Amino acid sequence: MIKIGNIELPDFPLLLAPMEDVSDPPFRLVCKENGADMMYTEFISSEGLIRDAVKSKMKLDIFEYERPIGVQIFGSEIDTMVQCAKIIEQTQPDLLDINYGCPVMKVTCKGAGAGILKDIDKMVRMTEAIVKATSLPVTVKTRLGWDDSTKNILEVAERLQDIGIQALTIHGRTRVQMYKGEADWTLIAKVKENPRIQIPIFGNGDIDSPQKALDYKNKYGVDGIMVGRASIGYPWIFREIKHYLATGELLASPTMDERVDACIKHLKFSIEWKGPVLGILEMRRHYTNYFKGLPHFKEERMALVTAHQLEDILARLERIREERSNPAIV
Repeated sequence: MIKIGNIELPDFPLLLAPMEDVSDPPFRLVCKENGADMMYTEFISSEGLIRDAVKSKMKLDIFEYERPIGVQIFGSEIDTMVQCAKIIEQTQPDLLDINYGCPVMKVTCKGAGAGILKDIDKMVRMTEAIVKATSLPVTVKTRLGWDDSTKNILEVAERLQDIGIQALTIHGRTRVQMYKGEADWTLIAKVKENPRIQIPIFGNGDIDSPQKALDYKNKYGVDGIMVGRASIGYPWIFREIKHYLATGELLASPTMDERVDACIKHLKFSIEWKGPVLGILEMRRHYTNYFKGLPHFKEERMALVTAHQLEDILARLERIREERSNPAIV
């Protein structure tokens, strides 16, 4: 069993990564149903939240079935991040996660996300202030360092543990790498092997199959794995990894019925939560992934992403179910 504060997770938990414009409640629902052990909100701007921005406040919506769930925040000002943490505590998530890993320019140029990797002393001061400001367990997600010459994750892990964080997730790339190249888990393993480190260490980056999950578990010794991009439109990655870790056997790919049912559930909740216009619009990014590998899917995809009415989308999905149930999806 893995413990983070009062949260009890199974041995080697599978975590759903916080992904902007992806890991909202409708997406989290289908991931939870397929075996995600712990999930996180999309990351929330501390400045947006204290300004009462509608988009930031919406990201605080959590539901009982999602627990345990963490709220993730980012920002560059210590005082603002502390205020944000106090606001979030009132919504009663299970933990508060600090994003020190987002590599996109509009975040890092302000010294937030992975931008703070250029100033480790400030990262430590900010984290300590947040830990002191909230009774929630505080965790951190970060990267190996800013670039190849500053891979200081070993120092960072010790210093963050020493000021009170209760788990650390490490993405095996530097900020400069963005999402390019292969994630390097060797430094993640060194953090885990450090006898001073007592908190759970989770690995993140490139886990896209059950075989890789088992290989990385055995090779790098992490306490659990965080899955990100591989889960988009494919929530079954969690159940497939769990089954493979337990049995050494690969599960069959989801059936066409399962694909259509998950897509419909995701779509309907998206509309319920965001409204009919935004719910349909933001669902469009998921269709290709739900039916990934389906041959000659271009026409169906175009019909799905250009439809504006729920009834038309549901009719098209039922047609896909009926016409595509027999051919195997690679």
